[in-house]
Amino acid sequence: MENNPFQTREPSITGNPQLRTPQREAYAELARFAGNPDEQEREVGIVLPVGCGKSGCITIAPFAFRATRTLVVAPGVKIAEQLHDDFDPARPEMFYIKCGVLNGQPYPEPAEIRGTTTNRADLEEADVVLTNIQQLQGEENRWLQDLPDDFFDLILFDEGHHNVAQTWTTLKAKFPTARIVNFSATPLRADGQLMAGRILYSYPVFRAIQEGYVKRLKAVVLNPRTLRYVRREDGQETEVSLDEVRRLGEQDADFRRSIVTSTETLNTIVDASIRELDRLRQTAADNRLKIIASALNYEHCRQIVEAYRARGRRADYVHSREDSAANERVLQRLENHELDVIVQVRKLGEGFDHPFLAVAAVFSIFANLSPFVQFVGRIMRVIEQNAPGHVLNNGSVVFHAGANVASRWTDFQQYSEADREFFDQLLPMEDLDFSSGDELEVEPTPRDFGDGERFDVRSQTSIRLEEIPLIAEDPEALAALRVLQERGYTSDEVRQAYDELEPVPVTRVRQRQAMRGGLDMRVRTETGRILGERGVNPEGHDLDRQRLGRTNFVVLKSAIDRQVNAATGRQSRERHEFTRPELDQIEQDFADIVERAVQERGDKRLNVRNGRSWDRYCVDCAKTIVGRDIAALEALARELDSGDS
Repeated sequence: MENNPFQTREPSITGNPQLRTPQREAYAELARFAGNPDEQEREVGIVLPVGCGKSGCITIAPFAFRATRTLVVAPGVKIAEQLHDDFDPARPEMFYIKCGVLNGQPYPEPAEIRGTTTNRADLEEADVVLTNIQQLQGEENRWLQDLPDDFFDLILFDEGHHNVAQTWTTLKAKFPTARIVNFSATPLRADGQLMAGRILYSYPVFRAIQEGYVKRLKAVVLNPRTLRYVRREDGQETEVSLDEVRRLGEQDADFRRSIVTSTETLNTIVDASIRELDRLRQTAADNRLKIIASALNYEHCRQIVEAYRARGRRADYVHSREDSAANERVLQRLENHELDVIVQVRKLGEGFDHPFLAVAAVFSIFANLSPFVQFVGRIMRVIEQNAPGHVLNNGSVVFHAGANVASRWTDFQQYSEADREFFDQLLPMEDLDFSSGDELEVEPTPRDFGDGERFDVRSQTSIRLEEIPLIAEDPEALAALRVLQERGYTSDEVRQAYDELEPVPVTRVRQRQAMRGGLDMRVRTETGRILGERGVNPEGHDLDRQRLGRTNFVVLKSAIDRQVNAATGRQSRERHEFTRPELDQIEQDFADIVERAVQERGDKRLNVRNGRSWDRYCVDCAKTIVGRDIAALEALARELDSGDS
C-alpha cells in the first residue's frame, strides 16, 4: 500500500520513557527477528503478564515487520473493541498519541470486521484490520472466501494460547504467507495444549512486580490440623491429619470437589478471604478493595454468594446463563464500589479489568497452571501505576490445603522466579475438561450437590493460615525456616509463619436474609435445568396456555414459585416474611416442591419417562402392544405435540 505508516514512519520505541520495559524489549526482539533473513520460522510468541502492556505491544508490532497489511485477532468482542480503540486515531487516548510513539499524522488506518458494517473496500484501504475470531468462523465465511490468500502479510493473535484450536488453525491456513505473532499471559491453553510457535520473548512476573506493573502477591493456605469426613459409599467416618488432607487433595478428584463445595470447608475459605480483605483495606485505608471468587457452577455460585451475604458482605455474581443486562447491572455495581465480593463462573476472564480486586478466593478446581494464572490475573492489575511496593498494590490468593491448589501456586512461583519460558511448566491433566482460559465449570445435575459427592466433610479443627509469598524477599529467613522443619519442628512451633483462623461471625438475621436472597437464584437454576433436560426452549411460549405472552421460563418459574409459597402457607409477595425454619424446610423439600410444580403444569412437554417425552413414551408402548398401524400412531403423536392437549 502507498504511504503505509508501518513502512514509511519511524516509531519512537527505544528509550521512550512512556513505554513500559517489556514493550520496548519485546519490540526489539520482534524487530531483530523480522529483520534477520536467517529466521525462517513463520510463527513466534510473546509472553507478558497481565497488566504489562500487551495491547500496546500489539499496536507497535507491525512497525517491527514493516507490515503491508496486518490482521489483529482477539478471542472475543470486548478485547477486539479495546484493541480497536488503541488504533483509532479519533481517540485522544489512542496508543500512538498517548505514549508518544508517533509525533502527529499520518497514523495507520484501522478497520474493524463487525457484522455487515464493514465491506471489502474498507479492508482494502486499511493498514490494520481488527476483529474477534467468531467473525471468521464457518466453512463459508464471507471474509475468508472473498479475500485473496496474500491479503495479509502479518497476523497478530491476542490471547494466543487459544490459537491451536481448529478455527484459528483454519484462519492461519487461509493466509499461508503471513507471519504470525501470538501474544499471551500464558502460552498454555486451559486444556494443556501449548501455544503454537517458539516463545521469542517472555517477561517474568518477578520483574513485573519489581517494576510496579503488577501487584505483589502472596498465597494464604488454610491448613486444618485435622479434618473429619464420611465416605458416602460405606458411611464410615474418618478423621485425618493435615498431611493426609493434602495427599487426598493431590490424588482424589472427588475429595477436591468436596473441599470446595462442602459447607464446612467452603465457609473457611469465605472467612479467610474476608479476613484478608479486611486486613488489606485497613492497611491501605481504602474500602474499595474487593474479593473475586471462582465457582464451579451456577448452584455453587449461589452457595458462595449466600455465605458472603450471611457475613454482612455485599456479594453478587455474574454468569453466562444470565442475560447481558443482568450481568451489566452487577458489573456496574462493581465499578461503583457497591460490592465487596464478585462471584463468577467462567465470566470475568481475558480482557476484564478492575484493579480494585485484591483477594482471589479459590473455590474452583484447576487441573493445570494456565486457568489458575488466568484467574489470579484478575487481581494482578495495580492500582497505583509504576509504584512498586505501594500499599495499594498487594494481593492475596486464598485456598484450602485439600483443594490441591498448592501445586498450582508452586508452579506459579517457579514461573515467577525463573527468567525462562512458561512452557517448561507442562503439567498432567486430570479427568476434567476445561473449555476456556478461565476456570472449570461443571454443569449442575440433580446429584451435583449432596448425594453426588463421595465425601461429606463434617468438621475441621484448628484452621491455620499459612502465608506464602510469590516472590521470596528474604532467602536467608526462608532457609532458616527450612532448617527448623528439617530438624523436626512443627508448623505450630514455628509461630512466626502461622496464625489461626477466627471465623467471621454470622448472625441469624443475616443468614436468613442470605438464604432468602439465594432462593430466587435456586428457582431460576432449577427452571433452566428442567427446560434444558426436556429440550424446551426457555424463550418459547409453548407452556403459556393463557396466551399472555409469557415465556416458557417465566411460566415454569412461576409454577415453582407458587409451590414454594404453598409449602409454607405463604401468599405471593410475602417472601420477605419467610422465617428461618420455613427456609430450612424449603431447602429440605426443594426436590418435592419442584416435582409438584411440574405436575401442576400437567404439560406433556415437561413429562419424561426414561429420557423420552410423554408422547414418545406412549407411541413406544403402543408399538409394543399393538404392533400395527404405526403410521397412524406417529401422526397422532405429532398432532399432540403441536397443541396443549
